[in-house]
Formats: sequence, C-alpha cells, structure tokens
Amino acid sequence: MSTNGPRSLFAPVNVLSRAEAQELVQRVLRNSPAEETRVTINSAARADTRFALNQVTTSGENQDTQITITAYAGNRSASVNTNRVDEASLAAAAKQAYEIAQLVPPNPERMPELTQQNYPAARERAMSMPTPTERAAAAKIVTELARANDLVATGFIESRAGATALANSKGLFAYDASASVTMTATVRSPDGTGSGWACSDGNSFGDLDPATLAATAVQKAKESRNPVAIEPGRYTTILEPTATGNLVQLIANATQARAADEGRSFFSKPGGGNKIGLKVVDERVTLLTDPADSPSLTGGYDGDGMPLEKVTWIENGVVKNLNYDRFWAEKQKVQATRAGGGGFGGARTLRMLGGTTGIADMIKGTERGVLVTRFWYIRSVDPRTILFTGLTRDGTFLIENGKVTRSIKNFRFNESPIFFLNNLEAIGPTVRINSSENLSAGGSVWMPPIKVRDFSFTSLSDAV
Repeated sequence: MSTNGPRSLFAPVNVLSRAEAQELVQRVLRNSPAEETRVTINSAARADTRFALNQVTTSGENQDTQITITAYAGNRSASVNTNRVDEASLAAAAKQAYEIAQLVPPNPERMPELTQQNYPAARERAMSMPTPTERAAAAKIVTELARANDLVATGFIESRAGATALANSKGLFAYDASASVTMTATVRSPDGTGSGWACSDGNSFGDLDPATLAATAVQKAKESRNPVAIEPGRYTTILEPTATGNLVQLIANATQARAADEGRSFFSKPGGGNKIGLKVVDERVTLLTDPADSPSLTGGYDGDGMPLEKVTWIENGVVKNLNYDRFWAEKQKVQATRAGGGGFGGARTLRMLGGTTGIADMIKGTERGVLVTRFWYIRSVDPRTILFTGLTRDGTFLIENGKVTRSIKNFRFNESPIFFLNNLEAIGPTVRINSSENLSAGGSVWMPPIKVRDFSFTSLSDAV
C-alpha cells in the first residue's frame, strides 16, 4: 500500500491514494454479479498513547482497509464487509452480497444510485501521524507538571488519518482524506477530592498545545480540592466551551426533517409541519455546519456520495434548515440537504458563532452563580423537548459577587439546550474543542463559552 498522494504532502500517512482506491473499486465492480453495486472503502491509520499515574502506560498503532460491497437486486440489497483485497476475496464477497440481497425483503424507500458528482478540489493541507516519541514527549509535559504540584495525571493522545471512497456501477466515484489529533488530560489530587480536565484538538500534531493543556488541568485540580455542597436549584451558570459543546450538539439528532414533519421531534410545528422560519432560541444564536471546518481535504461527501455543503441550521435564533435525506426530500418535493446523514453528525462539524465577552468578564458580572468545566454521562430524557440529564465533572465552582470563591460538589442537571439558549445572557469567542462526550472521531466542533440564566441542577453527586 503506498502513501496517500504526493510524497511532499502525504508521505507520513500510509492510507490508500485516490488511484489505489479507484483500482480497488474497479476490481470489485467487474466481479459483482448484481444489477447495481455500491462500494465503500475506509482506509484508516490510528496511533495513540495513554498515560496514567504520571507515566505512559500504553502506546499503539494500527491500520486497516475495510471494503463494504452492497449488492442490489431491484429494491432488495445486502452488504458484505471484507478487509481482504485480493481478486478472489473481493469476488467472493460481491457474490455473497448478491446472494443475500435476493433473500431479504424489498426496501420501498430505496433511492436509485447517483451518477458522477462534482467535488471540490483537494485543499493543500498537510497530513501526518506523530511518532511514539512525539506522543510521549507531549504526555511528559503534563505528567511532569502534575508531579511537580503533587498531583496525578491521566490522559490520552489519539491521532487518526484516513482515506474514504464511495463508488457505484453508475460511474460515481468520490474520494476524500482527512487527519486529526486530540489530546485530553485529567489531573487529580492524591486524596481524590480535586479534579481538573483540559483538551487540545487539531488537524495535525503541531496544532496541539500540551503546555496550556497541562497548566489548565493542573490549576483546576488544585482549585477544585475539598468541594463544599450547595443546594441544587436554578443558577446563573457559565459554561466553558467544552460544556457548551457537550449540550448544544444534542440539538443535532432533532434536525431530521422527516421526524419533524411527522410530528416526532422538537422541530415539529403544533398542528402539523415543521418549525422552519420560526424563532426557537435567542437571536444571538447561530448554528451551522461548514465543510471548511472539517479536517478533510475536500470537505467530505454524504452516504450517497453527494458533496457536503455549508448549511446554517439556526440563524439569529430562527430555524433556517432541517436535514432532508433524498427519499424524504423527493416525497416533500424539496431539495435534499447536503449535510450527510444524522443531522450535524453527517458533516462531523458544528460551529456556534461567538461573541466578545470572555469568561473573566462573565464572572465579574455574576452576583451568584456556577462555573462548569464540562459534563459527562449525558442521557436523553425527552426527545420532544431535547431534554437531557447528566453530571458536571472535573471542576465545578461557585461564583459570588463577581469572583470564583470555592469549589463545589458536582451536580446532576436536567436541561435542554433549547431552554438555556433562550436564557442566554452573554456569549464569548468561539474556539475549537473536543466535546469529550459525543463528538464523532475525525470531526471538529467550534463552541464559545456562554452565560445563561436559570440552569437547572436537580441533585448533588459525590463523584469527583
């Protein structure tokens, strides 16, 4: 397997090139007995380093190429996966897919395969994978600072690179490549009462900032020791960017147009229809997905091979778009949304436009409130209102008279991003985050810190 693209740009990443993917696709198609065939290729490389108790504990690398062959027999279809790329194995997988396809029930919503699409030219973006030595050196920055402060650091560095291709027997061929890297660290006090977390995220290892990550996690761990309990209730709350991302991303699954049109989601309009054109949150809120934010070289394509486009979901508080797949778009006589399947998740990007108020100024303007680092263990309560529950984690603080005064025990919350985005008081600059809970690997999320009124904390948690 050769390196991906010109050696000056892609030499460090060993995934399928465009030419290699095309050659592999052609071998599948000529061996398929089906009326129509789709081929999906995922060629991926991954490297990671884990550290705990202030030392590296594991380091590993792997790579693989997976081929999914989908055979069609009328409206019936079946898929077979293989990572064997020799002629005989590909032919056997294609034959098996066709045999199974003839046995399954027909799909009345099956859409015809697309013909060739027009894709953007690849961006000149370097793709690289850090070496074990580079990953260990980054981990050491965190562990040494933690040790110097009598704290214990644990963390994870993960680098991903890959190439994907989608092709069919009607002449469609889509190819894309991407690379991303994430570093997270949790630093705790030896007595287990203090915990701090921080992350750094980027398209390449050079984008990471281990020193700032280490300083942030260590400082939070020191300041969060010996938390006190305060009564649950509704508080003015400042969400750091990761906390904002943890919850704002939950709007994603509700953007499916079919669920809205059929009366099954928050975006369903009372009496029928959907909420496109209606104001649902504060006018300062704009949410969008943009292929330019993606780590990929072309911006990506959806599950049918359509190139992804920039889509604004909510603009100045008003619903602008919902996600129409090809079947539902045809049924509703509208244009399909080129944002991928699964709402925001199709493009694996999400950006909330920010403001100018920094966290320090938010704190200064708060008489009494709560500062949240991040959330975890987030679970759905009511899909119709996008209501979720979960816990604060790794640094939760009380604000009194414009100052952070003490560490407090963690809370369980019951909240909807729709609720608190209607109670918005201030919004800060947008930064790239790792959502720490629900971001698809290889994506990018850009979120601001926000200050909201009446955030609902329902009970206390003794977990750190």
